[in-house]
Amino acid sequence: MDILPQILEHKIVAIIRGADPNDVLRIAEALHDGGIKILEVTFNSPDAMGVIKLLSSKMGNDLLIGMGTVLDAETARQAINNGAKFIISPSFNSETIQATKELGAVSIPGAFTPTEIVNAFNSGGEIIKVFPASSNVNYIKEIRAPLPFIPLMPTGGITLDNIKDFQKAGAVAFGIGTALVNTKEKVTDEYLEKLTVIANEFVCRVR
Repeated sequence: MDILPQILEHKIVAIIRGADPNDVLRIAEALHDGGIKILEVTFNSPDAMGVIKLLSSKMGNDLLIGMGTVLDAETARQAINNGAKFIISPSFNSETIQATKELGAVSIPGAFTPTEIVNAFNSGGEIIKVFPASSNVNYIKEIRAPLPFIPLMPTGGITLDNIKDFQKAGAVAFGIGTALVNTKEKVTDEYLEKLTVIANEFVCRVR
């Protein structure tokens, strides 16, 4: 299956930021056990390129692996060469979008204002990450009114309590960080079991 349809089908992008590289594979397995199919490793995480390469080789058949917090075209190229299937940015950079698409990966640039969102979409962004969403469901609904043709992925502030509201407002996908993967917690068997349960709860909310 192509990358974009997978994102639109499974919707939840679990964000791993700042995890110990030695823990990431176990975290990814726990997320997968909970039904998560899409995983973002942020570039500002320790050994991010090595982690992307490891996850792609070990779990590339089970998870769609991408890199987030990508600010420039060269980082996008490196990530894709190491196995990333999609590139997510907190901001809009046309060169990053172009490099991502040239290498066959999906581009998800970040934007917030209507002008930024339209520019990012017109430059080739396939889904636009609305960041920060900050629990502002009404903003997504209001943006969708004049721009219903632009797929939006709110990120930042998405929780179990509000994800269904964001979905009803028209979001096509959701970037979820600490509400799902809290990398400040010690990675124990108990933590991983809890992570699987929470992951499954998120998955069930958007089915």
